[in-house]
Amino acid sequence: MIEKHIILDGIDPVGFYGARNANLQMLKRLYSKLRIVARDNVIKVLGDEEEIERFEKAVELLVEYCNKYNSLNEEAIIDAVNGKKRDKGSDSNVIVYNINGRPIYPRSENQCRLVEAFGKNDMIFAVGPAGTGKTYTAIALAVRALKNREIRKIILSRPAVEAGEKLGFLPGDMRDKIDPYLQPLYDALEDMIPLAKLKEHMDGNVIQIAPLAFMRGRTLNDAIVILDEAQNTTAQQIKMFLTRMGSNTKMIITGDLTQIDLPQNQNSGLVHALKVLDGVPGIGFVRLDKKDIVRHRLVTRIVEAYEKHEKQTAAAKEEKENNK
Repeated sequence: MIEKHIILDGIDPVGFYGARNANLQMLKRLYSKLRIVARDNVIKVLGDEEEIERFEKAVELLVEYCNKYNSLNEEAIIDAVNGKKRDKGSDSNVIVYNINGRPIYPRSENQCRLVEAFGKNDMIFAVGPAGTGKTYTAIALAVRALKNREIRKIILSRPAVEAGEKLGFLPGDMRDKIDPYLQPLYDALEDMIPLAKLKEHMDGNVIQIAPLAFMRGRTLNDAIVILDEAQNTTAQQIKMFLTRMGSNTKMIITGDLTQIDLPQNQNSGLVHALKVLDGVPGIGFVRLDKKDIVRHRLVTRIVEAYEKHEKQTAAAKEEKENNK
């Protein structure tokens, strides 16, 4: 009789054990000759050495499955006990699986181009209107890289346009003040990483979310770095951000040129960067449009209505200038 401790590394133990420990209870039934006790992310096993070795191999397969699909089921457990590696399918388009085990994959032609550009370039600009999945796809790519241990951390940033004096009037500490600006990033992460694991990553600075101003002076290595809402940066801010790039790092910059919230006397840094960096090797550019909108169908109609209004306004202004 020997005793061994097995550590569940890189996964959420709550998801591994299942609702009301259903998965753990099933493993106990299948390995009835072993005494199995689980606490947090450690499984203590007591029994025959050969039986423990078989159990450990099954757990390794289940950890791999759970890390990929964020869930376990009876079929996966039975296959692991029989020494088989279970796979939901061989869909090459899947980027990652959400917390319910559903696949996340590019849903439009330009989203596919974004995924392809990520594989070919170290820096990608993804520009398009609201609802085209720019940020969500970018975060899915980053989560996949983290799960595959290609990087050590994910860094997400966006400008807090109303920072400065107005920010100081908001209640709470600095994190409480900036969280409202960063909530869309939290939403995407919570859809892809179980809450307990996400909290662990954030507490350990594996996943960092910060306003753009916090990037100054840093060198970002072994990371996927995403700058969201880049249309609201100035030329100086986006240059500062882009030059933070370190070794084994990829950057994804997303923005919507129709939603620039800067004061009228300031030009968008994203517009400036798209002109300056055009043609630079290693930088990919993906432009999404209303055909890529994957939100409610009304979002497409809203975008079209605003485009039509802007064209009519511009035409009326031009006609007025010509009649002077």
